[in-house]
Amino acid sequence: MTENMTANRETMGFQTEVKQLLQLMIHSLYSNREIFLRELVSNASDACDKLRFEALHNATLFENDADLHIHVSYDKNARTLTISDNGIGMSRDEVIANLGTIAKSGTREFFSRLSGDQQKDANLIGQFGVGFYSSFIVADKVVVTTRRAG
Repeated sequence: MTENMTANRETMGFQTEVKQLLQLMIHSLYSNREIFLRELVSNASDACDKLRFEALHNATLFENDADLHIHVSYDKNARTLTISDNGIGMSRDEVIANLGTIAKSGTREFFSRLSGDQQKDANLIGQFGVGFYSSFIVADKVVVTTRRAG
């Protein structure tokens, strides 16, 4: 370059069509449409395990119901499937961080905070932060209702 020539530099960010990218990712990861059910039940199981671990230090988190459970129900007329649990739940900030960010695993973060002995006892499933999104294989809309225990 000569002294008279100057280059204009500009940093450009990628723009994405998030919905389209999400569909591409989902269909690349999952070839079986029914896999979403396993993924959502796994998330519910992890929520119950997280509550069990946190309740070791704060039993009031059980809120008078230490019998942890997962319930799956189907409404044929409404064409809805509901997976519910009485696990740890999520705060608004956790929903934004974990469900609002693809590949962000709240379970992986939780697991990393456990001691070595606790990690050995943990049977946490979700580690990659994509299981929830498998529900979009079969649904155009997903409703999440949650409340953080305590």
